Amino acid sequence: MQIALIASDSKKELMTQFCIAYQGVLSRHSLCSTAITGKYITEATGLEIEKLLSGKQGGNEQIALRIAYDEIDVLLYFRDTNQPFSESDLNILGLCDAYNVPVATNLGTAEAIIHSLDRGDLDWRELLK
Repeated sequence: MQIALIASDSKKELMTQFCIAYQGVLSRHSLCSTAITGKYITEATGLEIEKLLSGKQGGNEQIALRIAYDEIDVLLYFRDTNQPFSESDLNILGLCDAYNVPVATNLGTAEAIIHSLDRGDLDWRELLK
């Protein structure tokens, strides 16, 4: 599975801690992320992550395009809930809805998705490709 990781500045530490906790599961999948988020996670875990542009320089849009081209199976997007949804947020979440990509925007949903990945509940996505 291809998992995309995005974290707002205020959520980068939470994303890093999440990836430390679930390093075993994540290591069995292909990961991509926005640049700074990927840097933090790689430094903390040693996980191999394809780092795209930073979110502010177009990384979110790169991930959105990959969703549209069916190259992303899961999106973990820890966003700052104190900020209103941006056009980029709405675009990427809308694409997940349109292409049936499971997306987590908080820790609880991310844990549910990661446990589903670990059990193989999302393997149907591989069969469709």
